[in-house]
Amino acid sequence: MKKKSKNNGFLYSLFQNDLKLKLTTLLILVAMFNIRGNTYAQKTKVTLELNNSTIEKVIETIEQKTDFRFIYKLNDIDLDRTVSISVKDQSIYVVLDKIFKGTPTEFKIRDTQIILKKPELRTQIIEFQKQTVSGVITDENGLPLPGASVLEEGTKNGMVTDFDGKYKITVESAQSVIIVSFVGYKEKKVTANQNVINIQLFPDATDLQEIVVVGYGTAIKKDVTGAVSSIAAKDMNQGAIVNPLQLIAGKAAGVNITQIGSEPGSGPSVRIRGISSLIGGNDPLVVVDGIQGNMDLLNQVPPSEIESIDVLKDASATAVYGSRGAPGVIIVTTKKNKAGKTTIEYIGSTSVDFIPKKLDMLDANQWWETAQKYGVPASSNHGSNTNWYGLLTETGITQTHTLSFGGGTDKFNYRASITAIMQDGVVINSSNQKYIGRIQATQLALDDKLKLTFNLNSGINNTTSSIGSIGTVAYTSNLITNALLARPTDPVYNTDGTYFTDGTVFHYLNPYAAAQTVTNERQDDNLFGSLKADLELGKGFTANWFGSWRKTNRTIGYYMPAESTEAYAVEQHGFANIDNARQNEKLTNVSLSYKKTLGIHTFNALALYEWQSQTYQGNYTQARGFISDEATYNALQFGDLSKVRAGDIRSYKNDRSLVSYLGRLNYSLLDRYLLTASIRRDGSSVFGANNKWGNFPSASVAWQINKESFMQNQNLFSELKLRVGYGETGNQQGLYPQTSLPLVDSAGNIYFGGSIITNFGIAQNANADLKWETKRQTNIGLDFALLDNRLRGSVDVYDSTTDNLLFDYTVPQPPYPYNKIKANVGSISNKGLEAALAYDVIRTNNSTLTLAGNVSFMKNEVLNLSGSINGIPLNTDFVNWGAPNSLLVKGKPIGSFYILESTGTNSNGVETVKDQNGDGKIDQGATSPDRYYAGSALPTYTFAFNPSYRYKNFDASMLWRGSGGNKIYNNLNQRLSMLENTGSSNVLESARDKGIFSSPYGSDAWLEDGSFVRLENVTAGYTFRFTDKYVDSVRLSLTGSNLLLITDYTGVDPELNVSGSGDPNDNFGGDKGIYPRTRSIAFGLTVKFK
Repeated sequence: MKKKSKNNGFLYSLFQNDLKLKLTTLLILVAMFNIRGNTYAQKTKVTLELNNSTIEKVIETIEQKTDFRFIYKLNDIDLDRTVSISVKDQSIYVVLDKIFKGTPTEFKIRDTQIILKKPELRTQIIEFQKQTVSGVITDENGLPLPGASVLEEGTKNGMVTDFDGKYKITVESAQSVIIVSFVGYKEKKVTANQNVINIQLFPDATDLQEIVVVGYGTAIKKDVTGAVSSIAAKDMNQGAIVNPLQLIAGKAAGVNITQIGSEPGSGPSVRIRGISSLIGGNDPLVVVDGIQGNMDLLNQVPPSEIESIDVLKDASATAVYGSRGAPGVIIVTTKKNKAGKTTIEYIGSTSVDFIPKKLDMLDANQWWETAQKYGVPASSNHGSNTNWYGLLTETGITQTHTLSFGGGTDKFNYRASITAIMQDGVVINSSNQKYIGRIQATQLALDDKLKLTFNLNSGINNTTSSIGSIGTVAYTSNLITNALLARPTDPVYNTDGTYFTDGTVFHYLNPYAAAQTVTNERQDDNLFGSLKADLELGKGFTANWFGSWRKTNRTIGYYMPAESTEAYAVEQHGFANIDNARQNEKLTNVSLSYKKTLGIHTFNALALYEWQSQTYQGNYTQARGFISDEATYNALQFGDLSKVRAGDIRSYKNDRSLVSYLGRLNYSLLDRYLLTASIRRDGSSVFGANNKWGNFPSASVAWQINKESFMQNQNLFSELKLRVGYGETGNQQGLYPQTSLPLVDSAGNIYFGGSIITNFGIAQNANADLKWETKRQTNIGLDFALLDNRLRGSVDVYDSTTDNLLFDYTVPQPPYPYNKIKANVGSISNKGLEAALAYDVIRTNNSTLTLAGNVSFMKNEVLNLSGSINGIPLNTDFVNWGAPNSLLVKGKPIGSFYILESTGTNSNGVETVKDQNGDGKIDQGATSPDRYYAGSALPTYTFAFNPSYRYKNFDASMLWRGSGGNKIYNNLNQRLSMLENTGSSNVLESARDKGIFSSPYGSDAWLEDGSFVRLENVTAGYTFRFTDKYVDSVRLSLTGSNLLLITDYTGVDPELNVSGSGDPNDNFGGDKGIYPRTRSIAFGLTVKFK
């Protein structure tokens, strides 16, 4: 439905929050508030004093003074007709009757919605009844649609559905066609060949005004001036979803979601428009129903309880979040019960998970044949034929279950849910159990002028992890990768039943022993709640208050006994540690909004004050030399206290606070020229003394071209909007509470006076000028819809630069007491093109076929890393970053590979490389002329293709996703291809063909193309609808995930760490072995009760 932006339609506050209370508390709440009163329409009194005003002006005035929202089609209503009306404290029925009396306009009031339309055809009594048809008309969510029109085609025989969506109509014959329609929904026709016909209507994309959640509010999508991607629940990925990010993988251009392996409890990473920081952090800000947090906040949200996810991508949209908005913002809105409806719903799935690809390793016979060729002694062959990888892997099972229920009246409504997500991984002894309870309640008061929204959410997450880092000095990886290294001729057990170990091999590891004996457990307890109050002050003013409180507690217990065969554990006779971390986050804001329409001008202003506080506290304790393995980490006192070392006991507590002032103005001229401008001022405790405050402005404009007079006589475009925006945002993720201060820390133990004492030393230099990174971004976009909205899409071009780049620089001693300092010096550039397109190939009442997709092209460049601080030059270039041979180089992307070129092997099987400058020697330094630029670890393009089909109650969809233009340094391939390791470990089958005995180089022989295309998701489902008194509908679905992978990459999976981090543990751009990425088949069940 087309509708002018001055009228919000059924724009409701979509604020929803989570909550968990005991069932008894819920029943008390329902008992207290489930008291039916008169409807809003019956109680609300309207006062108007308007002379010669247009119908449009009258509608806007009513919307400003009340909670009523009008829905209509432009062609149905004469908005330019002028009326004069003077009423005081009259019901809305009287007012509407005065306005539309004598005109071809009917009105229908549904709660706070006022539907205006042309007169419906009324029921005509048919003398001879031949076929009586009854049933229920429901919306896209299976909820009844009262007031829907039911008409016999070609006649005036019709009716409207009652409050429960029920209808009963007698038609001419069983061949008659019944037409069902409702404002904002697609019309549907059915043949009256059954006595009971239940009909579901779906929203008409051309009629409904899609609501987009932006920072601190909502907006109609057509009025949005920034780059925002919105994904509704009906468009999200399906299957055994365990993390909210899996719902939107491949659904938004410029939003790259990467799943590294499928370890239970692990979640995907997300990058919005690339990498814009080195150590400042690239994770977007997450906002769940107004509660702000880091990525871990998503772990507390049940995926099945999410209504929509909005991604703010450009700086003009994210600048309202100031110094936290640079990496982008993900806004999650959870489901909320509709007023006056009682709902009970179960959503569940069970999937079988298995490993689709395994590396081809030598079996026992092949290994011994190869070992003999390279002179491995017979004592290394222990005569077994062990499939270590098979021993450590199994078929995984994932289950998700959510039971939700809700109800209420026109004054009060609630929704509650309980969710269980249970994963048994494909690696033995790896699992995750997550339990989340939430409840949300909304109460109207003060003659409906005050709206209170309360949320509470609580969750427990228990994870048993496979060992993430274990191995030898030469090669360390996760446990499952070490299973590849184990010799196939080694037995699992000795003859006495103990785990086998080989004393002739340095740091020998029995991976099965480690898997069975090591305890690696984690428990996360999460609780957050919020309260929101919206008070209408009159004359367009609304006051808002919001407060949230979030507390988490994480405990990690780790125990590695000597029985694990791990070298350090054997040496120390077992060791254990407990790591506990707690966080306490509080946020409150108060705001005043004002909305006013003056003729052709519409203003919507917001002024906001916000205060945030985070406290982080934790402790760590470790012991070694245990007399018993029974209690694992639960009895550290069983360790040998005489073996305590520096660092075995530590604790911390720090806090940070952020104070913000925000002003924003939305302006519309003639409903086609749009402006959004904002300014935010942040003051943060983590910044240096000289830079406590920062300003973050933004402005964006949009031109709705299709509303111009010269476009009125064309039928090609139904939407054509040009957007231009600029904004500045900040990033403070990489700053900790004491980052700008001088710090001391323990520096080991020393002997003094005949006893051991702890030594201390300077651990951090002061920097009073330390501040946030500043990201400046310009965005130009075009939104379009044509061919009666069958073809629709958007194109965006952006250019962003991050200045004041945070980096750890090396400084001289003296004058600095420590050799490193964190400073704002460098800059990074990101430029890109994004496009999203959807086309309805088939669009009929019973069937739709839609082809949708998106593509993003990105160019990243390090502009500068050098500068000065306090007059001291900081010259930095060719810095090792991530995987081997991956560097930070001015003028190149992050993670650029400058690498030696492999030329084969010599007669002894030793790898040789090319002498690029011909000086007769191979220089392996970072700036060596023998290195050449071979590409970057960052993809230069990503894409997704998402066709979907629906026929009546059957639906099917698939998602293809991929990326390319990046390189991967395959560390694991290099390690498993060196034939010199045959005596102590296994090697790949391909190693025999390569014939590389050893190599002193890390060459491009191990650098591979990281491009891939993946069939991410295929889903087929069918919905059964019932007319009995208990069950409304049952949906059955079958989903396949990761069904096909097309790539030239020789590793297990090309989707690896592209976080941009320089932390060696992240191995950005490299592959040292990952937890296997699974393929799964999931069965889904959804039951909606009446």
